[in-house]
Amino acid sequence: MFNYLSVLLYYNIGSMQEAEFIWMDGKLVKWNEAKIHLLTHSLHYGTAVFEGIRCYDTPKGSAIFRLKDHVKRLLNSQHIVGMDCGYSAKELEQACKQVVKENKLKECYVRPLIYYGYGSMGIDTRKAPVNVGIAAFNFPSYLGKEGLDKGIRAKVSSFTRPHPNTMMTKAKVSGNYANSTFAKMEALNSGFQEAIILDSQGYVSECSAENLFISKQGKLVTPPVLNALEGITRNSIIEIARKEFKVEVEESLFTRDQLYIADEVFLSGTAAEVTPIVEVDNRKIGSGKPGELTKKIQGFFFDVARGRKPKYSAWLELVK
Repeated sequence: MFNYLSVLLYYNIGSMQEAEFIWMDGKLVKWNEAKIHLLTHSLHYGTAVFEGIRCYDTPKGSAIFRLKDHVKRLLNSQHIVGMDCGYSAKELEQACKQVVKENKLKECYVRPLIYYGYGSMGIDTRKAPVNVGIAAFNFPSYLGKEGLDKGIRAKVSSFTRPHPNTMMTKAKVSGNYANSTFAKMEALNSGFQEAIILDSQGYVSECSAENLFISKQGKLVTPPVLNALEGITRNSIIEIARKEFKVEVEESLFTRDQLYIADEVFLSGTAAEVTPIVEVDNRKIGSGKPGELTKKIQGFFFDVARGRKPKYSAWLELVK
């Protein structure tokens, strides 16, 4: 059984590859000079919103996957929280492209962050300045190539996903991810690679940072967005499954024991992309190997993301 350190080493996700520049409030600054004050509001209270976006190398050059959709969700998140960063969607899209281009990255992960900055302490945000930063850096698949190819082991967490009346669950708020961190660390320290989190009613919600799909008798089922974050990769998978493979996709609640008896299980997310789950709570899923439908969807998704499916070119925003 893996311990926490061996999991980090096995999947090579324990360190960050530095780039040259980070975009901060309209200017490119050197990576090691992109600093904030210790008393930055969002550092203390989790009052930031963010996105995770991937850029892929395509035959036409580097292209950011569904950039407009990610920026739209970022601005929706700040609106839910009650922030106003002062930048338009178009300006943020251009900033994302700029930071990828100036760092000379062919493939990378892009992380925009809107946060309350230095100048106000206490939970009253009315006088806190709003700042924006965008970083881009090399980042392999979150759960590793081994996870993509052979699948991962997951654990149903003892932690519950926050109820909509306790947190703003439709915004990617930094503070929400304390819950995800607790669930993830519990899973890692128990020898698993990912956590599956239930909602307050006991139904499957999502993973620590990804959406979840199960396949049963050729049909895909995923928790409804009332019960999970409306993932952009999730949306892409639903469209691909329906249009390309003529698979019925149902958005409905299901329980942890339905996970155990599913034919296939996989997760989706910008960082983890499309990763099979081959075991849940020490119970083998299906054959214990990535299923055929999972592999078909995963392969098609990567073809789309890397520009090998012209039909989906609208999902790709060329950097140059």
